[in-house]
Amino acid sequence: MSLHTQYLESFLRSQFYMLRMDGPLPLPYRHYIAIMKLVKTGENNWSLPELVHAVVLLAHYHALASFVFGSGINPERDPEISNGFRLISVNNFCVCDLANDNNIENASLTGSNFGIVDSLSELEALMERMKRLQEEREDEEASQEEMTTRFEKEKKESLFVVSGDNFHSFPHSDFEDDMIVTSDVSRYIEDPGFGYEDFARRGEEHLPTFRAQDYTWENHGFSLVNRLYSDIGHLLDEKFRMVYNLTYNTMATHEGVDTTMLRRALFNYVHCMFGIRYDDYDYGEVNQLLERSLKVYIKTVTCYPERTTKRMYDSYWRQFKHSEKVHVNLLLMEARMQAELLYALRAITRHLT
Repeated sequence: MSLHTQYLESFLRSQFYMLRMDGPLPLPYRHYIAIMKLVKTGENNWSLPELVHAVVLLAHYHALASFVFGSGINPERDPEISNGFRLISVNNFCVCDLANDNNIENASLTGSNFGIVDSLSELEALMERMKRLQEEREDEEASQEEMTTRFEKEKKESLFVVSGDNFHSFPHSDFEDDMIVTSDVSRYIEDPGFGYEDFARRGEEHLPTFRAQDYTWENHGFSLVNRLYSDIGHLLDEKFRMVYNLTYNTMATHEGVDTTMLRRALFNYVHCMFGIRYDDYDYGEVNQLLERSLKVYIKTVTCYPERTTKRMYDSYWRQFKHSEKVHVNLLLMEARMQAELLYALRAITRHLT
């Protein structure tokens, strides 16, 4: 995160406030929830402020897991090492290099078998698509009916985007050596089968949709969380805005590039996977800007972070710098957190009314 210092400051402020400053939950509870990521073993009677505090902690650490695994900085258990952990080495490439931006560009380009399209032409093609979409947007906006159709199409297709260990777009052997074995957390798990499930079953005709305009973070979630858990709303809002607007106007070796369209596509695709729709957004842009390998990476990092591999990380936007891919992971992390908060806070609002 230190590659993006403005964001890091905002992240640390909000995390410190959740864990250390005044709040509805006692300090030990906060850390217990962070470890367990499930509050069902706690007391049955929770006050609304305590519940909101717990929900914020859960959403924060669920999303943080996506960033940690997506950026390749998770430790692997090793009984031969005195402290029990070591950094993961994949095909003679240590994730300490991945985390510190050491020779990432060369390693990604030379150590990968994904060379279907030359990375330079891949970059140029992406920039050309961005330019064309901007021109089309200025010439004629899609109708509401057409945008609804495109969202439903993208939402339905997201159910068929497979995650890391089921990824068959490339030979299985390419991924076999890269699967990361994480530390044993079974002692903390009551239900081993508990985990992410798609918001709808494949093949369903009418998939549920959460219309963002009916319950937005800005107009609804922010005020509720701030009322029940003082000041955290301001810190979260600052963090969401920071990552959404963060830009250096660069794409790989190109400078002076407006990346707004790309950042919005990444953020909105995560929400789309969770069934959240923005009426004013044309989801046709998602399909144009996010290639399939990137969609697989996004779904894996967002929904099954422990399945993420370095090879998957290398498979998309191969000409981009590591710091730019970290920026992608920051967007995915915050989009995932906001999606979880929207569902949870909407449920609390309905309970109150």
